[in-house]
Amino acid sequence: MLSEDQVRSYNENGYILVEDAVSPEQLARLRQVTYDLIDKSREITESNDVYELDEGHSAAEARLTRIKTPHRSNPVYWEVLQDVRVAEVLRQLLGPNVLLQSAKLNIKAPGGGPAVEWHQDWAFYPCTNDSLLACGLMLDDVDLANGPLQVIPGSHKGPLLSHHNGDGVFCGAIDPSDADFHHEKAVTLTGKAGSMTVHHVRTLHGSAANRSDRMRMMLFYECLAADAWPLMGPASYFQRLPQREQWADLQERVIIGEPIVTPRIKAAPVRLPLPPAPDGGSIFKTQKTGGARSSFAT
Repeated sequence: MLSEDQVRSYNENGYILVEDAVSPEQLARLRQVTYDLIDKSREITESNDVYELDEGHSAAEARLTRIKTPHRSNPVYWEVLQDVRVAEVLRQLLGPNVLLQSAKLNIKAPGGGPAVEWHQDWAFYPCTNDSLLACGLMLDDVDLANGPLQVIPGSHKGPLLSHHNGDGVFCGAIDPSDADFHHEKAVTLTGKAGSMTVHHVRTLHGSAANRSDRMRMMLFYECLAADAWPLMGPASYFQRLPQREQWADLQERVIIGEPIVTPRIKAAPVRLPLPPAPDGGSIFKTQKTGGARSSFAT
Protein backbone atom coordinates (compact mmCIF):
# COMPACT_ATOMS: atom_id res chain seq x y z
CA MET A 1 0.00 0.00 0.00
CA LEU A 2 2.75 2.46 0.96
CA SER A 3 5.86 3.06 -1.12
CA GLU A 4 9.31 3.14 0.45
CA ASP A 5 9.29 6.91 0.00
CA GLN A 6 6.01 7.22 1.91
CA VAL A 7 7.31 5.11 4.80
CA ARG A 8 10.50 7.16 4.84
CA SER A 9 8.50 10.40 4.80
CA TYR A 10 6.31 9.24 7.70
CA ASN A 11 9.34 8.34 9.79
CA GLU A 12 11.04 11.65 8.99
CA ASN A 13 8.09 14.05 9.15
CA GLY A 14 5.60 12.29 11.41
CA TYR A 15 2.73 12.25 8.91
CA ILE A 16 1.68 11.22 5.40
CA LEU A 17 -1.38 11.58 3.19
CA VAL A 18 -2.64 8.41 1.49
CA GLU A 19 -4.96 8.87 -1.49
CA ASP A 20 -7.72 6.35 -2.29
CA ALA A 21 -7.30 4.57 1.04
CA VAL A 22 -10.72 2.95 0.62
CA SER A 23 -12.66 1.84 -2.44
CA PRO A 24 -15.51 3.96 -3.84
CA GLU A 25 -17.93 1.29 -2.63
CA GLN A 26 -16.53 1.39 0.91
CA LEU A 27 -16.65 5.17 0.94
CA ALA A 28 -20.27 5.16 -0.16
CA ARG A 29 -21.20 2.69 2.61
CA LEU A 30 -19.33 4.71 5.23
CA ARG A 31 -21.07 7.90 4.19
CA GLN A 32 -24.49 6.27 4.17
CA VAL A 33 -24.22 4.69 7.63
CA THR A 34 -22.82 7.97 8.94
CA TYR A 35 -25.71 9.96 7.51
CA ASP A 36 -28.08 7.44 9.10
CA LEU A 37 -26.43 7.92 12.50
CA ILE A 38 -26.52 11.70 12.14
CA ASP A 39 -30.21 11.51 11.30
CA LYS A 40 -30.91 9.42 14.41
CA SER A 41 -29.27 12.10 16.55
CA ARG A 42 -32.27 14.34 15.91
CA GLU A 43 -34.07 12.32 18.59
CA ILE A 44 -31.73 13.39 21.42
CA THR A 45 -31.28 16.69 23.21
CA GLU A 46 -28.14 16.01 25.25
CA SER A 47 -24.78 14.41 24.50
CA ASN A 48 -24.60 10.72 25.39
CA ASP A 49 -22.40 7.64 24.88
CA VAL A 50 -22.88 7.79 21.10
CA TYR A 51 -23.17 11.48 20.23
CA GLU A 52 -21.52 14.71 21.21
CA LEU A 53 -23.78 17.55 20.20
CA ASP A 54 -22.66 20.86 18.74
CA GLU A 55 -24.25 24.19 19.64
CA GLY A 56 -27.55 24.68 17.83
CA HIS A 57 -28.38 20.98 17.54
CA SER A 58 -32.09 20.29 17.20
CA ALA A 59 -34.56 17.88 15.64
CA ALA A 60 -34.81 20.25 12.70
CA GLU A 61 -31.04 20.62 12.25
CA ALA A 62 -28.67 17.90 13.42
CA ARG A 63 -25.35 19.46 14.45
CA LEU A 64 -22.71 17.18 15.97
CA THR A 65 -19.07 17.47 16.89
CA ARG A 66 -18.53 13.73 17.22
CA ILE A 67 -19.94 10.24 16.88
CA LYS A 68 -18.18 8.27 19.61
CA THR A 69 -16.72 4.81 18.99
CA PRO A 70 -18.60 4.48 15.68
CA HIS A 71 -17.40 0.89 15.19
CA ARG A 72 -19.71 -0.05 18.08
CA SER A 73 -22.68 1.51 16.32
CA ASN A 74 -22.19 -0.11 12.91
CA PRO A 75 -19.83 -2.94 11.84
CA VAL A 76 -18.90 -1.25 8.56
CA TYR A 77 -16.45 1.02 10.41
CA TRP A 78 -14.59 -2.02 11.77
CA GLU A 79 -14.71 -3.83 8.43
CA VAL A 80 -13.00 -0.91 6.71
CA LEU A 81 -10.32 -0.81 9.39
CA GLN A 82 -9.49 -4.47 8.81
CA ASP A 83 -9.63 -4.17 5.02
CA VAL A 84 -6.31 -4.91 3.35
CA ARG A 85 -5.78 -1.29 2.23
CA VAL A 86 -5.87 0.20 5.71
CA ALA A 87 -4.48 -2.85 7.51
CA GLU A 88 -1.43 -2.90 5.25
CA VAL A 89 -0.66 0.73 6.09
CA LEU A 90 -0.78 -0.20 9.78
CA ARG A 91 1.45 -3.23 9.25
CA GLN A 92 4.05 -1.18 7.40
CA LEU A 93 4.17 1.54 10.05
CA LEU A 94 3.48 -0.33 13.31
CA GLY A 95 4.43 -3.95 12.66
CA PRO A 96 2.58 -7.29 12.46
CA ASN A 97 0.53 -6.94 15.66
CA VAL A 98 -1.71 -3.89 15.89
CA LEU A 99 -4.59 -2.96 18.19
CA LEU A 100 -7.25 -0.28 18.08
CA GLN A 101 -6.87 2.28 20.86
CA SER A 102 -10.16 3.97 20.01
CA ALA A 103 -12.18 5.33 17.10
CA LYS A 104 -14.14 8.54 16.67
CA LEU A 105 -15.91 10.32 13.87
CA ASN A 106 -15.36 14.07 14.11
CA ILE A 107 -17.98 16.17 12.36
CA LYS A 108 -17.63 19.86 11.62
CA ALA A 109 -21.01 21.30 10.75
CA PRO A 110 -21.19 24.06 8.12
CA GLY A 111 -20.65 27.59 9.26
CA GLY A 112 -18.72 27.13 12.47
CA GLY A 113 -18.03 23.50 13.34
CA PRO A 114 -15.53 23.96 16.20
CA ALA A 115 -11.76 24.06 16.02
CA VAL A 116 -9.57 21.43 17.65
CA GLU A 117 -6.74 23.24 19.39
CA TRP A 118 -3.14 22.22 18.77
CA HIS A 119 -2.12 19.13 20.71
CA GLN A 120 -0.19 15.87 20.68
CA ASP A 121 -2.21 12.67 21.09
CA TRP A 122 0.63 11.34 23.24
CA ALA A 123 -0.39 13.78 25.97
CA PHE A 124 -3.77 12.03 26.25
CA TYR A 125 -2.67 8.39 26.32
CA PRO A 126 1.07 7.75 26.85
CA CYS A 127 2.25 4.16 26.64
CA THR A 128 5.38 2.09 27.29
CA ASN A 129 6.59 3.05 23.81
CA ASP A 130 5.43 5.54 21.18
CA SER A 131 4.57 3.15 18.32
CA LEU A 132 1.13 4.68 17.97
CA LEU A 133 -0.58 6.65 15.22
CA ALA A 134 -3.93 7.99 14.11
CA CYS A 135 -5.50 7.44 10.69
CA GLY A 136 -7.93 10.14 9.59
CA LEU A 137 -10.20 8.94 6.80
CA MET A 138 -11.87 11.79 4.92
CA LEU A 139 -15.56 11.07 4.32
CA ASP A 140 -15.98 14.46 2.62
CA ASP A 141 -13.75 16.49 0.34
CA VAL A 142 -11.51 18.53 2.64
CA ASP A 143 -10.14 21.91 1.56
CA LEU A 144 -8.82 25.05 3.22
CA ALA A 145 -12.30 26.33 4.06
CA ASN A 146 -13.86 23.46 6.01
CA GLY A 147 -11.40 22.91 8.83
CA PRO A 148 -8.62 20.65 7.50
CA LEU A 149 -6.07 18.90 9.68
CA GLN A 150 -2.79 20.78 10.15
CA VAL A 151 0.48 19.23 11.35
CA ILE A 152 3.96 20.39 12.33
CA PRO A 153 6.50 18.26 10.40
CA GLY A 154 9.16 16.64 12.57
CA SER A 155 7.45 17.53 15.85
CA HIS A 156 7.16 13.82 16.68
CA LYS A 157 10.90 13.80 17.28
CA GLY A 158 10.79 16.79 19.60
CA PRO A 159 9.60 17.39 23.15
CA LEU A 160 6.21 16.72 24.64
CA LEU A 161 4.81 20.22 25.04
CA SER A 162 2.79 21.08 28.13
CA HIS A 163 -0.93 20.35 27.80
CA HIS A 164 -1.70 21.73 31.26
CA ASN A 165 -3.13 25.13 32.08
CA GLY A 166 -1.61 27.73 34.39
CA ASP A 167 -3.10 26.00 37.41
CA GLY A 168 -1.54 22.66 36.46
CA VAL A 169 -4.80 21.09 35.25
CA PHE A 170 -4.75 19.02 32.08
CA CYS A 171 -6.46 21.06 29.34
CA GLY A 172 -5.67 18.91 26.29
CA ALA A 173 -3.98 21.65 24.28
CA ILE A 174 -0.67 23.45 24.13
CA ASP A 175 -0.15 27.11 24.93
CA PRO A 176 0.25 28.91 21.57
CA SER A 177 3.00 31.02 23.13
CA ASP A 178 5.13 27.93 23.90
CA ALA A 179 8.63 28.51 22.52
CA ASP A 180 8.67 24.97 21.10
CA PHE A 181 5.49 25.53 19.07
CA HIS A 182 6.54 26.56 15.56
CA HIS A 183 3.25 27.45 13.92
CA GLU A 184 5.05 28.90 10.89
CA LYS A 185 6.04 25.34 9.92
CA ALA A 186 2.45 24.07 9.80
CA VAL A 187 1.39 21.95 6.83
CA THR A 188 -2.29 21.72 5.87
CA LEU A 189 -3.58 18.32 4.75
CA THR A 190 -6.39 18.54 2.22
CA GLY A 191 -7.77 15.88 -0.10
CA LYS A 192 -10.67 14.20 -1.77
CA ALA A 193 -13.11 12.00 0.12
CA GLY A 194 -11.51 8.58 0.50
CA SER A 195 -8.07 10.02 1.24
CA MET A 196 -6.48 9.28 4.61
CA THR A 197 -4.08 11.22 6.78
CA VAL A 198 -1.74 9.31 9.08
CA HIS A 199 0.07 11.07 11.91
CA HIS A 200 2.40 9.85 14.64
CA VAL A 201 1.13 9.98 18.22
CA ARG A 202 3.66 12.69 19.11
CA THR A 203 3.04 14.89 16.05
CA LEU A 204 1.62 18.31 16.87
CA HIS A 205 -1.65 18.86 15.07
CA GLY A 206 -4.91 20.81 15.17
CA SER A 207 -7.67 22.10 12.92
CA ALA A 208 -9.57 25.36 12.56
CA ALA A 209 -13.33 25.80 12.61
CA ASN A 210 -15.38 25.01 9.51
CA ARG A 211 -16.13 28.36 7.85
CA SER A 212 -17.61 26.85 4.70
CA ASP A 213 -21.19 25.91 3.81
CA ARG A 214 -20.20 22.23 3.60
CA MET A 215 -19.88 19.56 6.28
CA ARG A 216 -16.53 17.98 7.11
CA MET A 217 -16.71 14.39 8.36
CA MET A 218 -13.46 12.69 9.30
CA LEU A 219 -13.20 9.17 10.73
CA PHE A 220 -10.24 8.70 13.08
CA TYR A 221 -8.77 5.35 14.05
CA GLU A 222 -6.22 5.58 16.87
CA CYS A 223 -3.98 2.53 16.60
CA LEU A 224 -1.00 1.13 18.48
CA ALA A 225 1.55 -1.63 18.25
CA ALA A 226 0.39 -4.49 20.46
CA ASP A 227 3.51 -4.23 22.63
CA ALA A 228 2.72 -0.60 23.51
CA TRP A 229 0.88 -0.85 26.83
CA PRO A 230 -0.97 2.14 28.29
CA LEU A 231 0.27 3.90 31.39
CA MET A 232 -2.06 4.84 34.22
CA GLY A 233 -3.87 8.17 34.06
CA PRO A 234 -5.66 8.37 30.69
CA ALA A 235 -9.44 8.29 30.51
CA SER A 236 -9.65 5.19 28.27
CA TYR A 237 -12.68 3.10 29.18
CA PHE A 238 -10.76 -0.19 29.19
CA GLN A 239 -8.55 0.95 32.08
CA ARG A 240 -11.65 0.92 34.26
CA LEU A 241 -12.58 -2.66 33.39
CA PRO A 242 -11.96 -5.65 35.71
CA GLN A 243 -9.03 -7.84 34.69
CA ARG A 244 -10.99 -10.52 32.80
CA GLU A 245 -13.05 -7.91 30.98
CA GLN A 246 -9.86 -6.07 30.04
CA TRP A 247 -8.52 -9.22 28.43
CA ALA A 248 -11.76 -9.89 26.56
CA ASP A 249 -11.88 -6.28 25.38
CA LEU A 250 -8.27 -6.53 24.20
CA GLN A 251 -9.13 -9.49 21.97
CA GLU A 252 -11.90 -7.46 20.37
CA ARG A 253 -9.52 -4.61 19.56
CA VAL A 254 -7.02 -6.69 17.56
CA ILE A 255 -6.81 -5.31 14.01
CA ILE A 256 -3.99 -7.52 12.73
CA GLY A 257 -1.85 -10.17 14.41
CA GLU A 258 -2.35 -10.96 18.07
CA PRO A 259 -2.04 -9.40 21.55
CA ILE A 260 1.42 -9.10 23.05
CA VAL A 261 1.66 -9.45 26.84
CA THR A 262 5.31 -8.41 27.05
CA PRO A 263 5.39 -4.61 26.91
CA ARG A 264 8.23 -2.99 24.99
CA ILE A 265 9.80 -0.21 27.03
CA LYS A 266 11.22 2.74 25.11
CA ALA A 267 12.37 6.06 26.51
CA ALA A 268 10.03 8.92 25.57
CA PRO A 269 8.94 12.16 27.23
CA VAL A 270 5.84 11.55 29.35
CA ARG A 271 3.57 13.62 31.55
CA LEU A 272 0.32 12.02 32.64
CA PRO A 273 -2.96 13.83 31.81
CA LEU A 274 -3.61 14.52 35.51
CA PRO A 275 -5.22 16.21 37.31
CA PRO A 276 -8.06 15.99 34.79
CA ALA A 277 -10.13 18.83 33.38
CA PRO A 278 -13.55 19.32 35.01
CA ASP A 279 -15.14 17.51 32.06
CA GLY A 280 -12.88 15.15 30.16
CA GLY A 281 -15.56 13.38 28.12
CA SER A 282 -13.92 14.37 24.83
CA ILE A 283 -11.13 16.56 23.54
CA PHE A 284 -13.67 19.33 22.93
CA LYS A 285 -14.87 19.24 26.53
CA THR A 286 -11.36 18.84 27.91
CA GLN A 287 -10.10 21.86 26.01
CA LYS A 288 -13.15 23.96 26.90
CA THR A 289 -13.47 23.13 30.59
CA GLY A 290 -9.70 22.96 31.06
CA GLY A 291 -9.33 26.55 29.89
CA ALA A 292 -7.15 25.88 26.85
CA ARG A 293 -5.90 28.98 25.05
CA SER A 294 -6.97 29.14 21.41
CA SER A 295 -4.45 29.18 18.59
CA PHE A 296 -7.11 29.91 15.98
CA ALA A 297 -8.69 33.25 15.16
CA THR A 298 -12.40 33.38 15.91
